[in-house]
Amino acid sequence: MDQELLLMGASALKKAAINEQAKQYILSNDILFNTIKKAANRYIGGETLEETIQKVKNQNNQGFKTSIEFMGENTLTEKEAFEATNEFIRIAEEIKFQKLNSTFSLDLSHIGLLISKDLCLNNLALICQAAEKENIEVTISAENTEITDAVIDLYKTASKTYKNTSITLQAYLHRSMDDFEELIQENGRIRIVKGAFETPKNLSIPRGTELNERYLYYVDQLLLRNHKCSIATHHDLIQKEVVELLKNYNPSKDLYEFESLYGIQNEQLTILKEQGYPTKIYFVYGKEWYLYLCNRIAEYPLNLFQAINDIVS
Repeated sequence: MDQELLLMGASALKKAAINEQAKQYILSNDILFNTIKKAANRYIGGETLEETIQKVKNQNNQGFKTSIEFMGENTLTEKEAFEATNEFIRIAEEIKFQKLNSTFSLDLSHIGLLISKDLCLNNLALICQAAEKENIEVTISAENTEITDAVIDLYKTASKTYKNTSITLQAYLHRSMDDFEELIQENGRIRIVKGAFETPKNLSIPRGTELNERYLYYVDQLLLRNHKCSIATHHDLIQKEVVELLKNYNPSKDLYEFESLYGIQNEQLTILKEQGYPTKIYFVYGKEWYLYLCNRIAEYPLNLFQAINDIVS
């Protein structure tokens, strides 16, 4: 019964995460925004790039590589998409100027995908050009299943010109078995995540043993084929299994990295770093933290109690 309640809670939070009306209501209500943001602060770099850079520097000094993402999705005007594009270009410039050991990530719907594929591709090109000058990797994040085809198509187009572009693959989607074989033909790093978005049951594998095995299959194939990868998970058992795979393949350290989100079980990543494995902490920043917070709690619904404590503390 307890497990059923946790799964029910996780499903509800994932649905809440994509509720645009709820997000807009929170963003427009100062009291509600500042109250719930107390819970989000545990997981985000801050509201601004400047706040986040201070945390990134701290993690760099401790030996972690980092990734930075300006949060946002589903922009509906060219002006918003252009503003987001300029912010990502600014991230690339600041990574170079501040001498940060960091990459950065973005959602294609943040830079105009829902408006026009051509607009999005043009904006992505501007971002990749700015990053390429400084030899900075740009990772395209996973989004909901309605735009997966478009995300993969734009990545494949961009990666032919910009070798610093990488892609995120969601292990829980059944379709990812086919997508994987396409994506591994490209040179860009493949970032493997379990998947956090709510989907119809026939599209994805639920959390559990089958999904864990599917995740490890992708990592094994990437290592076997000597393809760059990011192992983006907080699951300690998967991390341990990957360590055993690494012992078998003994790849160069520029080929792979263990990645965790800031504020979530980073002590496990610390252990991996101390054992000599490449590690990365993923930071997000901005005001669009609603979806991100819902998904973080959905991954482990008991974190809702931590969120309540953060709000009232």
